Amino acid sequence: MNEQGELAAPVIYDGVMYVINGRWTFALDVATGKQIWRTPTEIEPGVTRAPFNRGAPAIYNGKLFRVTVDNHLVALDMKTGKQLWNQKYADWKDGFYSTAAPIVANGVLISSVAGGESTTRGFLDGWDPDTGKKLWRRYTIPAPGEPGSETWPKSGNAWTQGGAPTWRSGSYDPQLDLVYWGTGNAEPYDPRSREGLDNLYTNSVLAIRPKTGEMVCYFQYTPNDVFDVDATDEQVLVDIPVNGQMRKVMIQANKGGFLYVLDRTNCKLIAANPLVKMNWASGVDLKTGRPQLTDIYKRFVAGEEVEIWPSRSTNAVPIAFNPATGLIYASTWNIPRIQQLAPPRPVEPGKDSTGVVARVPPVEPGSVVGHFVAMNPLTGAKKWEVPLTDLPSSAGMLATGGGVIFTGKLTGEFLALDESTGKTLWQFKTGSSVNATAITYTVKGRQYVTVASGLGGTLALRYASRVTPAGGAVWTFALQDVK
Repeated sequence: MNEQGELAAPVIYDGVMYVINGRWTFALDVATGKQIWRTPTEIEPGVTRAPFNRGAPAIYNGKLFRVTVDNHLVALDMKTGKQLWNQKYADWKDGFYSTAAPIVANGVLISSVAGGESTTRGFLDGWDPDTGKKLWRRYTIPAPGEPGSETWPKSGNAWTQGGAPTWRSGSYDPQLDLVYWGTGNAEPYDPRSREGLDNLYTNSVLAIRPKTGEMVCYFQYTPNDVFDVDATDEQVLVDIPVNGQMRKVMIQANKGGFLYVLDRTNCKLIAANPLVKMNWASGVDLKTGRPQLTDIYKRFVAGEEVEIWPSRSTNAVPIAFNPATGLIYASTWNIPRIQQLAPPRPVEPGKDSTGVVARVPPVEPGSVVGHFVAMNPLTGAKKWEVPLTDLPSSAGMLATGGGVIFTGKLTGEFLALDESTGKTLWQFKTGSSVNATAITYTVKGRQYVTVASGLGGTLALRYASRVTPAGGAVWTFALQDVK
């Protein structure tokens, strides 16, 4: 299907399954798998970045919405696949690109943008889903004089190219009428040009009004980021008891390694616990919300080459929450990154300017490179942890009411795990890497689970391309009836 793999979950509406990748949009009959229509993705000439997409496409009022790698927001007719409108919102020549699915919140279509490694300034856009008219733009780095601008250097233009991309999808609470969207790294990773300041609103979650783009509250996970610990992963919105009182919370597995629980009414921190092996921070101060940095930070800023744990935690790998157990389920990575400041060089707009030299050290055969984990988000207690010794997993987790967790592996297996123990109950070899999150649904009273399979994404290509074929397929399984 697509040379950059299948990273997006399908979505089902009115008997039709919609599937996207970087090159195509498909409509399939959910009962038979028969293709109803297929629409190619138009990409501007000269684009060198390989196209791919994360997250299920948005649907609203008879339209399906998706983005393209060259920053176009496209509306398709759900019945025919015909393009209804197409809006360009950023120029790929300036370092922007787009992979995340848009969402619809209170009648407003909201899109995001990537490019935090390329001297860009992140933003979110609000659109009229019927006409494609832009309603508002919310920048994620404040301009001089705006709230938060004091966290950027007063001189120079660091704020215009400071990163804070919005490269994953957001979450919406219709009761509070708030959209929660995570932002990514500060740019460059070398903090000297940013004067060691907090650099709002990088590595943060923003709570915004969908009708206006107004920011109601925020929480910054990692001020003055130097380790590329993006906070872009989805916010899982749940209501759980905290100290005997039901609270509206949001849970995020942060790339830096902490699992956070925030009050989503005011963005205040409730809990933060290590999800993976870490060495850049020893914990999080619950009063200030700031990570407690180790000497790794000072050594890096001084110019020393340092080994950082983790290189990523669950970055772009959705977690699951089961209200019946009160646990989150996650695929985590156990691989470090070696990083050192690079010699200063002129900043080129639109070009990679991380300001560091980074590499991933060789992994010894048989090493534990990741885990499947079940964890209490409030206490950090892990109920079980299953080590992965071949390749880590880039697939999201799907929790079901039947006590089964579905996920996948870079080596191509689609797995059903026992919710109580993490034990593999069943597996199926798809023939390529599983990087997408599975979905479950019922048709005529029978429950099914569907997952896309196909090698792709930077990390999957790096680790799995030697052992896994390219693939490109959608797999559907009927679950057994429980008598």
